[in-house]
Amino acid sequence: MLKDNYIVISFVVKTWLPKNNLIIKLYIHQFFILNLKMSPNNNCNTKILISNAVTHQSTTLEKPLIRSSVELNEKQFEKLKAVMRYKVEIHGKDSFPTIEVELHKLIKCVRRKLKENNIYLKYVKMNGGAASYVLAEEDFLYADLDLIFALDFSKPETFDKVKTSVFDALIEMMPRTINKDNLHEDILKDIYISKMVKVDEKDKWSLFSLYNNVGKCIELKFVDSMHRQFEFSVDSFQITLDSMLVGDKIEKCSEKVIAESMYGDIDLALYHLNNGLIETRSPEEIRGGGLLKYCYLLCRGNKATEDCKRLEKYMCSRFFIDFPDVQSQQLKLIQYVDNHFNDVDENIFSYLDILYQVILNSTVCLMVYDRKVTLSMIKNLKNYYKYSYGMSAKGYCEHNPRSKIMYIPNNGTANYWIAVE
Repeated sequence: MLKDNYIVISFVVKTWLPKNNLIIKLYIHQFFILNLKMSPNNNCNTKILISNAVTHQSTTLEKPLIRSSVELNEKQFEKLKAVMRYKVEIHGKDSFPTIEVELHKLIKCVRRKLKENNIYLKYVKMNGGAASYVLAEEDFLYADLDLIFALDFSKPETFDKVKTSVFDALIEMMPRTINKDNLHEDILKDIYISKMVKVDEKDKWSLFSLYNNVGKCIELKFVDSMHRQFEFSVDSFQITLDSMLVGDKIEKCSEKVIAESMYGDIDLALYHLNNGLIETRSPEEIRGGGLLKYCYLLCRGNKATEDCKRLEKYMCSRFFIDFPDVQSQQLKLIQYVDNHFNDVDENIFSYLDILYQVILNSTVCLMVYDRKVTLSMIKNLKNYYKYSYGMSAKGYCEHNPRSKIMYIPNNGTANYWIAVE
């Protein structure tokens, strides 16, 4: 215990040390005990004795600033140029030819047609598996190539103008040998478009999914507002392409290219991507709950974090809310498989097995009978793909680029299929 004529003075020295992406504040407290001898007139004596110097240190962790965007490095930039030069294939139905065009030329063509229809385009971004491929440290095969065209849908006629622009672009990109005079939107819609979506409520956007029968899904998204723009952190990346679309050749581009993550923290999202981790938040906000994409990521060898595993029940619940009957579930599942796998991809069977197990173990919103019907549908669908795969391997059947939709009568309990023509 110090006597009354002793005073403790504390000096604080701060140093900053980086460690594990965190900044450590190191406080070094030096305590000096001063013997102050007071004079009769209450003035301090000039003689000061410093004794018992004590050093104490403590650490506190302080999070760094969270970044939502980064500039592409040289390696990522070269990968992006390769993707932009990639020749995408848009397959046609029946005797109509396949449209082959480099990605950057497809984007420029759509952008030009929008301008001709007096639609102002804010920017163009790459999304989906292609964007993840560009940013990943290691190369992998990506199945989806999404393009986002940002524009204003405040006028109702804009939706029709966008549709016209897409079909005009398809006609222009068709081979010159084709007679294009009598081609109409309704014809093209059935030939080259696998899915069209229009949302005009709280969110405003439209989507055109282009046919590709080798599991390379190509989607054109025209977005004014979209509350939820990602399903999982690994597919939350968007790369702004405007600087890549100046001039005729990609090689001439020297501008900075920015990538961002809709997940919010791009460094954390990149960590998930490069380490094969599955993470999301609020899956109930995603149409279908992200269930099919979640199982697809598991099928590709990714691992769900503990937090994400606990969200499986919410994914299942939202899936069954959006697709309440077995027919709509089956149509959605067939469409997803057709867009992400080709005819001779054995991973289809692993994917359906994983989906089966997740629904079996994590569904809490269905009656026992309803869950059995859904599980039976998945089993039957797996058998159907096994049969198709076996026949295709023997050369007995040829792929039809238009998806053939099948359903099982009697709420999925029958043992036969009926084709939807």
